[in-house]
Amino acid sequence: MAEYDYDLFVIGAGSGGVRAARLAAMSGARVAVAEEHRVGGTCVIRGCVPKKFMVYASEFASHFKTARAYGWTVDDPRFDWPAFLAEKDKEIARLSGIYVTNLQNAGAELVHAKARLVDAHTVELVGKDRKVTAAKILIATGGRPWVPRDMPGVEHVITSDEAFHIEQLPKRMVIAGGGYIAVEFACIFNGLGVDVTLVHRGPNILRGFDDHVRAHLAEEMDKKGIKVLLGCQHDQVTKGPDGLTSHLSSGHEVTSDLVLFATGREPYVEGLGLEAAGVETRDGAIVVDAFSRTSVDGVWAVGDVTNRINLTPVAIREGAAFAQTEFYDNPTSFDHEMVASAVFSQPAIGSVGLTEAEARRQHGKVDIYFSRFRAMKHTFAGGDERALIKLVVDGESQRLLGCHVVAQDAPEIIQMAAVALKMGVTKAQWDSTCAVHPTLAEELVTMREKYMPQDLGAAA
Repeated sequence: MAEYDYDLFVIGAGSGGVRAARLAAMSGARVAVAEEHRVGGTCVIRGCVPKKFMVYASEFASHFKTARAYGWTVDDPRFDWPAFLAEKDKEIARLSGIYVTNLQNAGAELVHAKARLVDAHTVELVGKDRKVTAAKILIATGGRPWVPRDMPGVEHVITSDEAFHIEQLPKRMVIAGGGYIAVEFACIFNGLGVDVTLVHRGPNILRGFDDHVRAHLAEEMDKKGIKVLLGCQHDQVTKGPDGLTSHLSSGHEVTSDLVLFATGREPYVEGLGLEAAGVETRDGAIVVDAFSRTSVDGVWAVGDVTNRINLTPVAIREGAAFAQTEFYDNPTSFDHEMVASAVFSQPAIGSVGLTEAEARRQHGKVDIYFSRFRAMKHTFAGGDERALIKLVVDGESQRLLGCHVVAQDAPEIIQMAAVALKMGVTKAQWDSTCAVHPTLAEELVTMREKYMPQDLGAAA
């Protein structure tokens, strides 16, 4: 590889790109990474990490309320948005610095510039009047928020990228979208005392999740005062003396102080020079095989830019698999089956495997185990928040095909459930596990009665 400047050039210093770069550099390869923004990518800078801090902050309102029922005196708790933002920004800066340090300690070179492909082995560093060559090029540029750019008044809205830097907490807010980002922000700002209206064009929120989960969370959000308007979308946004007015396709108008569009994300391929290099794309995403190879020899891609499973741990595993294959002589491909996910709504969702509808389409006969109940903590405090647990089981082999939990600690619970489902656990093996009492999670291993559709009313 001596005829090239680098053995590996990575475009994008997010989770997937950094993991690949570090592992490759640690093998002794000459590695460079180009990043046009801050090191850390979507997850660390403008995604899961700062959003989780916001989730924690927003949960205290309900914690204070519950605390009173448990004998605590909580006098006049107040939330300081600017103070929270300052602490959040300090922590994000610290984490971004760790990413930089880890790259440098591994021996990788960091270049602060936008990179553009010239051909399969040449990269132009935009604005630096410099071109470099590499034996292998890895694209890991992630995604970015999508907004309807031709919508009248789109200049008045913000996206999830800007939601972490709002100078003043609004009193009223409209959020467009029904995916996990929109739902999480709706719960966050509601918890912080904002009057939130969620607008979604579909018949229910969280497309792709189990239908029981979707309906259950929509009901819980309604209990918390979040107004959910379904079957409509924004026609335009106008600015007036009373704030911003969302003009909806249903004929409704909603006036607010802030409009946040969380209507999905798209692979960030703009200005990458993919056409010049001949890299194939489909629906805006880079097409790759099981080993993250693109249509061009010498060019690979991992993470959200490939639009496979757009989760940070997946990007990390794809990046690691690439490095193992190309720099450690250990051919490795990441298995995208049975990947668990979480929605940090309130209550939160943990999900792994197939939904009931997917399981019926793929396997025919399935057995469903379903429970909906008030958790012990809320029962004592007189709250009406309900948890939901659902198992989807293959009717023939009795192998667990899916596990879905909606509860305060659902993301923590689903991680261990994912281990069992990944290993192909059967319902009998699952049931042979002794419950941990008293916990919410024990309901997972104590459900014996099969659920029938007409049981839903009784279960509720």
